[in-house]
Amino acid sequence: MDERVLAGIDVGTTKICTLIAKEESPGQLRLLGSGIENSRGLRKGVVVDLEASTSAIMHSIDQAERASGIEISSALVSLAGSDVNSVNSRGAVGVANGIVDPYDVDRAVDSARSIPLPHNQEVVQVIARGFSLDGQEGIKSPINMHAYRLEVETHIISASTASVENLRQCVEDTGIQISRLVMNPLAAAEEVLTDTEREMGVVVCDIGGGTTDLAIFVDGNVWHTAVIPVGGNYITSDIAHGLRIPISQAEEIKLQHGSALSDLTNPNQFFHIRVISENEPKQVAMGDLVHIISARVEEIFSMVYQEIKRSGYDGLFPAGMVLTGGSSLLQGTSEIASKVMGLPVRIGSPTSILGMEKELLSPAYTTSVGLLRWALLMQELITNPKKNGRQSSKPLRGIGIDWITVKKIIERMLP
Repeated sequence: MDERVLAGIDVGTTKICTLIAKEESPGQLRLLGSGIENSRGLRKGVVVDLEASTSAIMHSIDQAERASGIEISSALVSLAGSDVNSVNSRGAVGVANGIVDPYDVDRAVDSARSIPLPHNQEVVQVIARGFSLDGQEGIKSPINMHAYRLEVETHIISASTASVENLRQCVEDTGIQISRLVMNPLAAAEEVLTDTEREMGVVVCDIGGGTTDLAIFVDGNVWHTAVIPVGGNYITSDIAHGLRIPISQAEEIKLQHGSALSDLTNPNQFFHIRVISENEPKQVAMGDLVHIISARVEEIFSMVYQEIKRSGYDGLFPAGMVLTGGSSLLQGTSEIASKVMGLPVRIGSPTSILGMEKELLSPAYTTSVGLLRWALLMQELITNPKKNGRQSSKPLRGIGIDWITVKKIIERMLP
């Protein structure tokens, strides 16, 4: 495969999306092919049926490969699931010769990631938030700087070992190697956030089918990530129970008539449904549908608000919140989010890749496109010659490549 070809596989509760792109010019990607398949065998972002999930992933990959004419061998893969956790940790080491080299950074990050975890959890991402040298904070990159003590502040993301291995098995059974697992809101952030928003303080809220994923950025750094085990499927389920209709019909009604805000609909307007165990169609007022949807949407954002309060970083987001994910398309969602959170809210969509089909210019595919952005950053560093300083030969667990290779990705998280 051409070294400039990039691939990302977004494994979601609702859909599997594989994108293949190529770097057309420095920093500019062109989409070559896409494959979108309904998810099977996943619940709340976690694999519950290996065979069904593998089949869905394989069909998505096959579609993208046929569309692009390129056979891929590896890809970045999205990570979600209610068992994903995060913590901030600090590590420190002495600098032997008084000049920091990549091996010192490797040791410092390794020290930071040496945190106690439950026996059934493993580290999947380690993001360096910032460095300090001899107590001096705010260092962007310490390589080749003079110091006797190096400290690093990291954000560590862990997940259930079983869940990670099941996901890995599903993907690798299709013949694709996972080059990196990237948490959904971090991938989405690469596509929808501006540098100014990162600096000011902003929340990325990715509302998928099974989960709502958060990433909090302050002073350019990722400060907190979390997964809330509710999403758009719960709204569909509420509609199905409230109107006594099948899930498939409830999803259609949500997409065609759904709104979370009564001001955006005519409450006296009606539509017809076919109720379970009844022969004749039933007339339903739009106001009744809005009542069902708005209650669940408010609950989701109340849970988001509580998670932000729990993180201790509430009140630090002058740039507000950026909503993304397929469920953010529901009418009135951003208005309710703004009301519950007390923040300005906008909806983020992918825009930065050439040759994008209209269908992909949707918040539902922000994570998918964001994976390509991460892949591009990784590729740039892998293909560029490594300069200055002794290189660490030991891969950094949780990142999968040595620190100097992932340096540019890390710098995006630094002030």
